Order: sequence, then C-alpha cells, then structure tokens
Amino acid sequence: MENTSYSQLQATGIYKSFGRVQVLNGIDFSMDTNDAIGIVGPNGAGKSTLLSVLSGAQPATQGTILLNNEDITHRPARQRVRQGLVRTHQIPKPFSGITVFENVFVSAIHAATNNSEEAYDIALESIKLCGMLHLANREADSIGLLDRKRLELARALATQPTLLFLDEIGGGLTEAEALELVETILTLRERGIGIIWIEHIVHILLRVVKSLICMDSGQIIAQGNPQEVMSDPTVISAYMGGTADAIS
Repeated sequence: MENTSYSQLQATGIYKSFGRVQVLNGIDFSMDTNDAIGIVGPNGAGKSTLLSVLSGAQPATQGTILLNNEDITHRPARQRVRQGLVRTHQIPKPFSGITVFENVFVSAIHAATNNSEEAYDIALESIKLCGMLHLANREADSIGLLDRKRLELARALATQPTLLFLDEIGGGLTEAEALELVETILTLRERGIGIIWIEHIVHILLRVVKSLICMDSGQIIAQGNPQEVMSDPTVISAYMGGTADAIS
C-alpha cells in the first residue's frame, strides 16, 4: 500500500459561503501529495469547511482546485476519492450491524476496486496497519472511541489514498490514546501518503507534520515552519491572546 507516485494539490482563490455567512475568504494553498501539513486555528476559523471543499463534500462558492494540473473543482467527493483524495470525520460513524472488517471491506470494494478478492486483501492490510486485526470480527457498534477512530482511519486507508485529510482525529482521546494514533499516522506518512491534519492538540500534531497553517476568520494568517508559525504574534493573538505554550 506504499504510495510512490506523487502529484500536487493546488487551491486558488477559494471562497465558501452559506447564505450570507462567508466561511472561507480567498484561500490559496498548494502541497505535494507526499507532504504532511497541519492546520490549526480557533473554532469557527473555517478549517473543517476547507477540508470539505478540498475533498468535494461541499462545493466551493468561488475558486479553482487542481490535482496534478487537472481541474477537479466541480467533481463530487466520490470521484475525488477514486483520484486519491479522502477524508476522515471528527465523529466516527461506522456502519452499524456489521463487523469492523466488513466496514473496511465496503470502502475497499466501492472506492478502490470492483474485484472482491483484491478488496479483501486491501481491507485486511488496512486493518493490520491500523492495529485492528484482533477486532476484525467484532461488530463496529461495540468498540470504544479509540478503536472507532482507528476504524475511521482504516476505512479511509482502504480507498488507497494519495492524500488523507484528517479532521480532529485526536479529539476526545486521552494523551496516551492520541499518541498511539500518532504512531499509526506516522507509518502512513512514511509510506508516502500525504496528510492534511486539522487538530486542536497542537503538540500531538507537531509530531507528524512538516509544515503548519494557521487559519482565522476564513483566511490563512500564517504558514510555514511549525515552530515559527506557533511563535507568530498574529497566531498567538488568534488563540485568544496568551503564549505559544498556552496553545500547545
């Protein structure tokens, strides 16, 4: 499942509004799909909306999204998944009434392949990578939060992504649980899967990402080296004042 073909994702002039509420205000963003980028910012900054627009869950009101110089601005999420762009959600919602393995198999057969034998192998490897082999035959409804987060990751991984969008996957976990999840995400990064990760637990995020973006009021207010971004006075101010230590 190692990804050795790199491309580029580029978003230019991205605006998103819901009625009269402007959520994204002219986002310009680009990355190689083997990179690892973190996105931070206060609640309401537009972080999750940006992921929704990039992944195709929500259409941009204005702007252009290119994948490897191909315009995907108006393509729905299901097509973007098959091109390698897939996201996880803050609150995992596995399919009820079926097992952990069956949840992952559904992703593999609908997104990655129509061949059931190949889908089986992809699902099995995804579960192994996410440390869930011992839970493969458990009903997904019966597992705890950390394992639901792992399942959410495994379902995304079964689509064979080149770029993985993580939306607060550490939310609600203890420090030890979050660190366990980080080890899995590091493994995916080392396999060449690109990562865009929104997270409020900044010190966890910094274990994985190579660069950092801070958003506020629908705009990017700082980006670059993680330590420099977290020390930027504008970023500190966006986190209700305080110091860089207070927002880690």
